Amino acid sequence: MIRGKRRYLLNEIEVAVRFSEVDAMNVVWHGNYLKYFEDGREALGAEYQLDYLDIAHKGFFVPIVHSEIDHSYPIQYGSKVKVISRLVDTPAAKIIHEYEIYDVNSGKLAAKGQTIQVFVTHEKELILTIPEFYAEWKAQQNWIEDEE
Repeated sequence: MIRGKRRYLLNEIEVAVRFSEVDAMNVVWHGNYLKYFEDGREALGAEYQLDYLDIAHKGFFVPIVHSEIDHSYPIQYGSKVKVISRLVDTPAAKIIHEYEIYDVNSGKLAAKGQTIQVFVTHEKELILTIPEFYAEWKAQQNWIEDEE
């Protein structure tokens, strides 16, 4: 996770836990937390006008190259989860999201994690500098500052 002073954009959504997401113990299967991360990324992109189609229309894909999840509380079928997503500002040519997932019923933190995405062209060429459209988009954002 990122340490020290940082800037980020924030989004929060709630998602109902679906029957297909739980295991035999009636708790959310660990791999489904990545789907909640995806739900959060999509909602954040929609809120700040930078979704996957916007990026694709600019000539890029943004595959995930790293993901991590720390699990701390089991969520059961019938619950809702609150997904808090942060897009963390970085000078590198990558997109870093941090997540917290809470059980809405108990208020307990169920998981937290991070994903890192990179820019590749439609020809699958890795881009090592921030694409111009993304630099322009970043310049227009009203980033939140805090200290960790």
